[in-house]
Amino acid sequence: MDKFMEAALAEAKRSMETGGIPIGSVIVHDEKIIGRGHNQRVQKGSSVLHGEMDALENAGRQPASVYKNSVLYTTLSPCPMCTGAILLYGIPEVVIGENQTFMGEEELLKSRGVKVTVLQAEPCTALMKRFIEQSPQLWNEDIGCE
Repeated sequence: MDKFMEAALAEAKRSMETGGIPIGSVIVHDEKIIGRGHNQRVQKGSSVLHGEMDALENAGRQPASVYKNSVLYTTLSPCPMCTGAILLYGIPEVVIGENQTFMGEEELLKSRGVKVTVLQAEPCTALMKRFIEQSPQLWNEDIGCE
């Protein structure tokens, strides 16, 4: 795993340590992290603060050219909401830690010209499997099953 996915994984672990869902994300522009975040639906009682959304929020207002020349790293395949935000801001590349525990909208991203790389990084998979086993109800709520 490269340093940016390691940073996203650190965010995922931070979420789990504070009672949340262990999904983390970072946004990288010119080899520098400009936004980092983790799923905070539980911690903040939010309906939308998935890891990718939190990273975008923390990156703040940026010129369109910044997002259009950035890479988003996320520990888990992006859901439809996060995929929409990636497309809205024109982020051209997404690096995914794993998609074995959840397959998001990767095909939609690809169909819109986004470069998608899936690492199948064991630390990302192991963290999500452990969480899903320990908190199935919370996981089902997060992905819209309950």
